[in-house]
Amino acid sequence: MLPLRKNIAEMTGYVPGFQPDGEGWIKLNTNENPYPPSPRVVEAIQAELSSGGENLRKYPDAGSKEARRVAAELYGVDPSSVIMANGSDELLNNLIRAFADAGDEIGYVHPSYSYYATLAEIQGAKVRTFGLTDDFLIADFPKRYPGKIFFLTSPNAPLGFGFENDYIAELAERCAGILVVDEAYVDFTDVSAMELVKKHKNIVVTRTFSKSYSLAGMRLGLAVAQPEVIEALDKIRDHYHLDRLALVAATAALQDQDYLQSTVARICETRDWFSAELRKLGYRVNPSQANYIFAAPPDFDGKRVYDVLLARKILVRYFSDPLLQHGVRISIGTRGEMEKTLTVLGEVG
Repeated sequence: MLPLRKNIAEMTGYVPGFQPDGEGWIKLNTNENPYPPSPRVVEAIQAELSSGGENLRKYPDAGSKEARRVAAELYGVDPSSVIMANGSDELLNNLIRAFADAGDEIGYVHPSYSYYATLAEIQGAKVRTFGLTDDFLIADFPKRYPGKIFFLTSPNAPLGFGFENDYIAELAERCAGILVVDEAYVDFTDVSAMELVKKHKNIVVTRTFSKSYSLAGMRLGLAVAQPEVIEALDKIRDHYHLDRLALVAATAALQDQDYLQSTVARICETRDWFSAELRKLGYRVNPSQANYIFAAPPDFDGKRVYDVLLARKILVRYFSDPLLQHGVRISIGTRGEMEKTLTVLGEVG
């Protein structure tokens, strides 16, 4: 018998969205961007490889200095308030490692990103979840939340709504520990908590490059927080956690905001059109500020819709959670992909 820690032996690992083999699939289950990354990203990677691989034999910049500098300039903060990461999941993991001992409490909204629970289990931390009111506020949140960390996904995954900054600031005041605002989908809306980092010492904002920047394959993320928080995260991350290609890709992506805005606008336009068309079919569609929608069919049988689409090689995300099983989460693809999806849904009801 291997001497595994008891909580690791007993836990259930996080299950990511299904990755299909073969061709012909319309993949709308993992909120990937349907458009390629900025051409400047491809150029930067090709330039890094132009030496015939000579650069690859050397370690990358352990401090990600150039990428941090560019991000800091974009967000109007000092580079000491920025850290780059191997996906935003690395940040979520290291924030728990830095702030929560085994037995300490972390909290989050349910439903939201289920990986928070997995990371808490790994650390041996306790979990406390909070539901939502009908107007998408946190139900029964205490005047003073004593947990070490509270994770707030905004826009919420999988429901798609975002929290207003006044409300986030109020939550920060009520948190004894840190408030992590997980902004994985924030580029698809016009409200960000980034400005609150300067005013509230316990707010951390995390971002990913996987969605709006079309770099899910590069595993990139960043966080903006007070320098003391960044210093702590720097202590516990892997020393060479980003490779050379990822670093140049991140820097180039951040520098091409025009391309970002153009692709985001296309996705949002398709999202709003698709939502309206689904409502015509009798679907209940949550208003979304992200690159996906959560939609419930007239019979509130999300598994039926998932199975019908799967049979036509269209992948969406179904959750068996009782709070979510009435619908499906559908990532926004190209206009053509969404037209095909709509056609199938129109045929089967």
